[in-house]
Amino acid sequence: MSERDLIAANDAFYRAFATHDAAAMEALWASDGPIACIHPGWGALNERRRIIESWRAIFDSPQAPNIVCLAPNAFLLGEVGFVICFEQIGETCLIATNVFARRDGAWKMVHHQAGPTSTRPETSASNAERLH
Repeated sequence: MSERDLIAANDAFYRAFATHDAAAMEALWASDGPIACIHPGWGALNERRRIIESWRAIFDSPQAPNIVCLAPNAFLLGEVGFVICFEQIGETCLIATNVFARRDGAWKMVHHQAGPTSTRPETSASNAERLH
């Protein structure tokens, strides 16, 4: 699997996030092995059930964010890969690390963490269009 496949998995994560699709989000997360998620301002979640519940709560909230992934960069480490990218939420820009592991030939998310950054990516239409 290539960096392109890893970026495609990352795009699927942000598509599920942007459309508030809880079923798609659940399907993206690994169902075996350790996983973790740290939403901005939250403590660490490291049980699959709690991670999926957190996404459902975010999606069900009236303040559910509209998000766009910008400037993803993929890094491969054999059966594991990670993507560092920016998350544009309104006027706020966060930086995120998304870690994926290969499970049955597909990239599955095993870790997501996003937080504040003072750096902003150079934006381009092609970054935003990838999610539409």
